[in-house]
Amino acid sequence: MRFKISDAVKHLIIINVVMFIGTISVGGGELFYEWFAMHFPKSDLYQPWQIITHMFMHGSPAHILFNMFALWMFGTPVEERLGTKKFLFIYFSAGLGAVLFQLGYYYYDYVTAIQSVADLNMSNDLLHKIINIDTREGNYLKREILLDKMVPFLQEANYQGKLNINSIQSLFNLNGIVSSTMVGASGCIMGVLAAFGMMNPNAKLMMIFLPIPIKAKYFIPGLIILDIISAFTGQSFFSPSNTAYMAHVGGALTGFLLMYFWKKNEKDKYRWN
Repeated sequence: MRFKISDAVKHLIIINVVMFIGTISVGGGELFYEWFAMHFPKSDLYQPWQIITHMFMHGSPAHILFNMFALWMFGTPVEERLGTKKFLFIYFSAGLGAVLFQLGYYYYDYVTAIQSVADLNMSNDLLHKIINIDTREGNYLKREILLDKMVPFLQEANYQGKLNINSIQSLFNLNGIVSSTMVGASGCIMGVLAAFGMMNPNAKLMMIFLPIPIKAKYFIPGLIILDIISAFTGQSFFSPSNTAYMAHVGGALTGFLLMYFWKKNEKDKYRWN
């Protein structure tokens, strides 16, 4: 079978690879993350362009390898069927849908965490400084680092309130939400996968970890259900525990809605089939 890759898919893969090379070679692996990963909007590192640039960022060789393989496998037939313009519209719309869903999920946790520290009577400026403290040590966030680094801010603000173990944990939880980041093309690819499934509902798909052929009309909804379960329970099935599960859901739903609209709309200019 001859290897085929469509034009837009090829260029998207090239951009992703170039960004990954930059990530691992510039600034010791930190600089590209600060600039281009999607940071929580309350973070000091947040910039508007990250809404787009995070879609071209990846955290590891395995991360980009699996994503680019999926982009080639499903993106090429979708682009060939829809055309480049509609394919790119689905791709980036799904990426934006992924951001919207994941940030909405984070904001729910953020609002809950904010309410838990309301009785500390901290000024907005002091609270902002504390929740933006870098508490990383390797791949982990440490409460001890928050405790050490927040003391100068408390002294500078002449804070007179009392902190106990529960309030400190609440501040640490809030800090963890604000320090969260999103990277990867997974949301975009889930939208493309949903489009592929709607065009080829009886195509048989399978995962590397589950080598059983399953029709796309069952396989793709199954993946989405597993992502929802993972998001709310913390139980990871086939992906790392730090996966932005709701981003997958948002990307897939966006791709599905676009395809549904194009399929059902009576005007020929909107139809895909």
